[in-house]
Amino acid sequence: MDSDHESSSSSSFTAVESRYSHFSDFSSLSSFRSSSPSPSKPHKSNQIEWEAIKSLRSSASSGIRLDHFRLVRRLGSGDLGNVYLCQLRDDPRYSSCLYAMKVVDREALAVRKKLRRAETEKEILRSLDHPFLPTLYAEFEAHHYSCLVMEFCPGGDLYVARQRQPERRFTVASAKFYAAETILALEYLHMMGVVYRDLKPENVLVRDDGHIMLSDFDLSFKCVVVPKLLRAPLTVNSSIKTTPSSCVPPPMQPVISCFYGGRAGRIGGAHKVKVKPKLSHVGTALAVTTGGEANIIEESQEVGQFFHTELVAEPITARSKSFVGTHEYLAPEVISGIGHGGAVDWWTLGVFLYEMIYGKTPFKGENNEKTIINIMKQQLSFPKVEGSRDMEELLRAQDLISKLLVKNPKKRIGSLKGSVEIKRHEFFKGVNWALIRSVKPPEVPKDQRSAVLLKRNSKVVLSKMSKKERDEPFQIPQYFDYF
Repeated sequence: MDSDHESSSSSSFTAVESRYSHFSDFSSLSSFRSSSPSPSKPHKSNQIEWEAIKSLRSSASSGIRLDHFRLVRRLGSGDLGNVYLCQLRDDPRYSSCLYAMKVVDREALAVRKKLRRAETEKEILRSLDHPFLPTLYAEFEAHHYSCLVMEFCPGGDLYVARQRQPERRFTVASAKFYAAETILALEYLHMMGVVYRDLKPENVLVRDDGHIMLSDFDLSFKCVVVPKLLRAPLTVNSSIKTTPSSCVPPPMQPVISCFYGGRAGRIGGAHKVKVKPKLSHVGTALAVTTGGEANIIEESQEVGQFFHTELVAEPITARSKSFVGTHEYLAPEVISGIGHGGAVDWWTLGVFLYEMIYGKTPFKGENNEKTIINIMKQQLSFPKVEGSRDMEELLRAQDLISKLLVKNPKKRIGSLKGSVEIKRHEFFKGVNWALIRSVKPPEVPKDQRSAVLLKRNSKVVLSKMSKKERDEPFQIPQYFDYF
């Protein structure tokens, strides 16, 4: 369900770039104008798939083309195009490299007036370099098709994974893990001026290491984000000396892997790791780093007075009136048409977390019309969960969901400070956000790359694939391990 009557405030990035050009973290804003994927992807630089593409790009005098790839099978289809599993031809060094190729028919989209959406998705993918977001390895044109070569996730999506769980729902600990990684992905997107608008388990894919990757950006829109530094007084224990030479932040709890507390103080086999706070002076400011999270403690002229400074980059002024999304995940402001911004992603996070824990969405009705009415008028309620092992954690999750599913977007958690507010909620107490990639995920898919390749060793190209082959559904095999 979508509409292309887009009225988002996606104006030029020139003013923002010039104003914040001295911040290296914001230099990637200009990559929206790039005509090809960035040659540098630090988060993927050590992957063989990236090395294979770089090798192909250096050896292909006329650029990367469709005939450099062998299409194996169709993975799925969306509103804008089909996605195919593919591999490189001719180079035995990279025969194990698998990619997902999204193929978009530009002529068909032009007739449906959706070509701009496809271009926006491509621009967004070019700019991304994040552990929980897709890598655009290459892009090229083939006749009237646009082809995007991206990362392949053999673990399927979280909707399929949930269906295989006992009672078709995740444990609270597993839901916390997936929600935490999803928040980091949304945080990055918002800082880049991207409002996602399509969060749901079907769009959260599982990599071969069990960590997630957010996919499908054809409903996203871009806007200008102006970063702000928020400054607030910091209360320091009176027993601690506060001279510049001996300044120490308030007592900090040691970090235990990514999560601590609960049974045996670990999750998914992650062992306890203690991390000591590190202090370093920056001029008259004191940078405090613990568990990978950095804050700035500034000393005022008044002895003993310190301030906590936060960087907030949230698209709070973004506005779109498009009626887009999945019915069960629609935010009230999208339905009403009053205009919406980044807060819609925090509403969908609440629906996402609810579905992961309870196995259903909170406002689902008998049909789409009833669902929309429920979203606008029905009060949030939680079903009883029999035999819950950690009721305290469940209550914390319910509190967070209640704050995310506030119908007034101005009162919704995350609407002003974004992920900063959400990450501090009690539900995520003990999460070491910087080290979350080091934690063993709740489920790790078995290695299915060889099995996938053996299913069909197709040598046909896109223009010669039969209708039966194009429409053949892709059934994700049952290869999840349970813990």
